[in-house]
Amino acid sequence: MDCRGASRRNQNRVIARQTHNRYRPPADLLNMKVQGSSFRARGLALNVECSMLNVECSMFRLHCAAAVPGLKHFCSNFSAQDPGFGVQDSRFKVQGSRFELNGFVPRPLSHSPVYPLSRSLLLLASTALLLCGCARYQSRPLSPTATATQLESRSLTNLALKPVLQATLHKSFTAWPPESWDLDMLTAAAFYYQPTLEVVRAQWDVARGGEVTAAQRPNPTLTVAPGYAYPTTAATPWTPLVMLDVPLETAGKRRYRRAQAAHLSDAARLNILSAAWQVRDHVVTSVIDYEATQKRQALLQRQIALQEDLLHRLDQQIQAGALAPSDTLSFRIALDKARLDLADAQRQSAETRARMAEAIGIPTDALQHVKLAPANLPNEATISALTSAEFRRMALLSRADILSSLSEYAASESALQLEIAKQYPDVHLQPQYQYDQGDSKWSVGVVVDLPVLNQNEGPIAEAKARRAQAAAKFNALQAGVLAEIDRAVAVFHATQKTLSDLHALADSQAKRVASTEAMVKEGASDQLDLLNVQIEAASTELLQLDARIKLQQAIAALENTLQHDLNFPDTLFQSTQTDLKK
Repeated sequence: MDCRGASRRNQNRVIARQTHNRYRPPADLLNMKVQGSSFRARGLALNVECSMLNVECSMFRLHCAAAVPGLKHFCSNFSAQDPGFGVQDSRFKVQGSRFELNGFVPRPLSHSPVYPLSRSLLLLASTALLLCGCARYQSRPLSPTATATQLESRSLTNLALKPVLQATLHKSFTAWPPESWDLDMLTAAAFYYQPTLEVVRAQWDVARGGEVTAAQRPNPTLTVAPGYAYPTTAATPWTPLVMLDVPLETAGKRRYRRAQAAHLSDAARLNILSAAWQVRDHVVTSVIDYEATQKRQALLQRQIALQEDLLHRLDQQIQAGALAPSDTLSFRIALDKARLDLADAQRQSAETRARMAEAIGIPTDALQHVKLAPANLPNEATISALTSAEFRRMALLSRADILSSLSEYAASESALQLEIAKQYPDVHLQPQYQYDQGDSKWSVGVVVDLPVLNQNEGPIAEAKARRAQAAAKFNALQAGVLAEIDRAVAVFHATQKTLSDLHALADSQAKRVASTEAMVKEGASDQLDLLNVQIEAASTELLQLDARIKLQQAIAALENTLQHDLNFPDTLFQSTQTDLKK
């Protein structure tokens, strides 16, 4: 044994003892590149925990051991085993998935700390798994062609409309479509088809989404900052940092935010009821106008027939020389005016039918063969109830738009409370961990905004002004409702008096017609006198029809102003909060 070999063995034993005592040898003893999810080194003892390890080694040199270049392995565990501290061999041997160095290897260190990069990767993997449960985007393209086709296909013969009417009106239809449609059925169909209700329902959905947003808590923030240093010692060059920012809301901000969103959602829900009353008013008004034009046409046709008969008899007298042509000029003008009125009534009939189809939400052609049931005036008990002080006060306190405005005011109150609570800063807890060249460092920081330069005075002032604005809007709305009720009641009483006077005039005209007919039978009067009396009675019937229509319109306006109808079922308006087509 020469001196050189003995010196090498002694030096190897010294290195082994230093390594056993957790001494890190110089970096030039180990020149290798390891790629994996976890790496732990203590001197020459290497422990790699991973599913697949790619080791690219250009040279592994153990002091004076021979170099083995060009070594590349995929393995699941890298270790060096030797029962002692002596160098038995400098050769490398691969057995299966284990990489063994039959040579000098120190005692394995089972209690060495895990390299912190594995913790960061584990946390990132957990975050990626949590992201798998997030909502996914679903495309819903809007096709104008498809929507136009759907709108044009709407009709009152739709079979899907039958169960809706049965559920909302509590009626059973043995035959479909029904022979005639009354006002309740047309209103239910309008609640089914009317696109304006779809708009306000969508707005309510947006408001309910705001409730979900307001209830959310702020998410913590994770900061991962890998670092690399060039140490002068043999320490590891990696200095990774992991920091977590946990925000904590104070002063009840989340509670005020949720209250504001809840009030806005309630206001949007009440807006659906207001829109339903507007739809109902449009349907009732269009039906009343359409029936008025139909009755007006019938009365005008009867009046024109009487005037034509009268002129025919007058022409006979002109031909006989009993009258001059100028004597019939006023009768001819009256006949021309009646014909123009008939043409205008026919135009109004087509227009009101189109308005009725628009109010229901169907094409005009869908009403081509629809028969309407006659709409009768409410009885005296209903009319007296609508004009009572009880209904007046009920409207001032419980109309849908009144309640919606109150909810908006409550939302402005919650918004002011939220801005006042924002004077108190939120707290951010920031625990962090850093692996600094072999040393584990823990710290916990607290971050608080200092209200030094401002105390949120600006947003508080804006919130106070918005609350005052909401109060002013409510007062103006309530005053407008009060004036609207007074106007509707005044118009109702005026039209009711006019109709009563016309009833008396019509009775007088009917008596004159009966008296003239009796005189004609007795020979005391001729047919011309009877025709003149009948034409006057027809004119009175037209005036009476106009007064009756105005009374119906006044009652409809009063019901819409009070937002109370004694004839409509409550389920009809409750059904408007859901899309009946779904």
